[in-house]
Amino acid sequence: MDTQSQVVDRLRAVFRSGVTLPEQFRKTQLNKLMSMIRENEQQILDALHKDLAKPKFEAVLSELDIVFNEVYYAIANLKTWMQQEYVGKNMATRLDDCFVRREPLGVVLIIGAWNYPVQLLLIPLVGAIAAGNCVIIKPSEISGATANLMAELIPKYLSQDCYTVVQGGAEETKALLQNRFDHIFYTGSQRVARCILQAASVHLTPVTLELGGKCPCFIYGRVNITAAARRLAWSKFFNSGQSCVAPDYVLCSPATRDALLPALRQIMKDFYSTEPQNCPDLARIVTPQHWTHVMELLGRSNGKVVMGGEGNQEDKYIAPTVVVDVAEDDALMQEEIFGPILPILTVESLEEGIDFINRKEKPLALYVFSDESSVVNTVLNKTSSGGFCSNDGILHMTLPSLPFGGVGASGWGSYHGRWGFETFSHRRGCMLRGWALERLNGLRYPPYNENKLSWLRWSASPKSSCSLM
Repeated sequence: MDTQSQVVDRLRAVFRSGVTLPEQFRKTQLNKLMSMIRENEQQILDALHKDLAKPKFEAVLSELDIVFNEVYYAIANLKTWMQQEYVGKNMATRLDDCFVRREPLGVVLIIGAWNYPVQLLLIPLVGAIAAGNCVIIKPSEISGATANLMAELIPKYLSQDCYTVVQGGAEETKALLQNRFDHIFYTGSQRVARCILQAASVHLTPVTLELGGKCPCFIYGRVNITAAARRLAWSKFFNSGQSCVAPDYVLCSPATRDALLPALRQIMKDFYSTEPQNCPDLARIVTPQHWTHVMELLGRSNGKVVMGGEGNQEDKYIAPTVVVDVAEDDALMQEEIFGPILPILTVESLEEGIDFINRKEKPLALYVFSDESSVVNTVLNKTSSGGFCSNDGILHMTLPSLPFGGVGASGWGSYHGRWGFETFSHRRGCMLRGWALERLNGLRYPPYNENKLSWLRWSASPKSSCSLM
């Protein structure tokens, strides 16, 4: 069996052969990826259920169809994405061909996450394939059943010369990162991201980080409280709260909280029945260790549990939970919860809510629920976040034409659709010159004088390009 460095060297040699460059090769691999998803749907669903007890409904939407749509979108647009982009010129370059050319980076590393172990592995892979790279794919060992299945299926469908799956835990990943890559794409925690950056810095490797953080949901002004409660509950408790874009906490006025709680109580019964542990539509926490961490966060909270709070470690079950009277310095507000626990904090005004959000690290997603467009626009204009969605949660990340990514501590870079293609491409500025206008070019040769300088400054100025129109 090849060592990790031998695998990287082999992929680099294949990349340099140019096999991944043609549009048709890229489309063929994308079509094969689509076939892999379609032909192995039940196996994938079974693996996801083994890892996270994902309901089929949630798994199809968030793991299969979202990837299928990304692949289809990439195939449909690849020809356009690959075309040279011609740019404006000035007098000095009017006879030259000046364009931006998208070129693959080379051998890239994609490190997936366990909470959506298919989507967060394969959607970056779509961008890397579309851009013409060779790829080492590292699934998360925490979602072991899905990782094993991906390691089995990917070599059956995609070119083994160009794409390789590497498995293992923290030590294997650490060893893998000692190799030189042309790009590293990592989805996961901020703690591990710092290790990724340190390893990448040795080779000056560019990195895309898809992290997370505490995504706020600000409910303010007039609002359809029943619809708001329904969408909030769905987006929070989807995948048992293990979503990097799940609403992590709610900000609202005391009056809105008092109206929201009975609506949430009824909707949670509608969604998960009066016995949520027996409901097939509620996923489980991924491991007993993760279960313990989330329950300890809840145990350290000084807030009041008004719904849920129950858990069973053996079943990795935590009930959908709502906590009120939560202070800004509460244990539930110190880190991303990544579980089905929803703290509700109160503010007295729109400005106070915006100030609260801006005191925190910039989140991966920010949600505003309000019937008043002035409220939505004010929050949009006065805050910063990776993504923004009003009157719903999570859905913005399902649209391939929108970039998905963080800002600041919630991540660097973006992907999905063309944005993934761009992430894995080098934008090469090209100028193709002939021998014409040598007399004009002669102005730049010594001996220098003020007259030459004046003519050169005019020929290279924006005004000279306008005069050509």
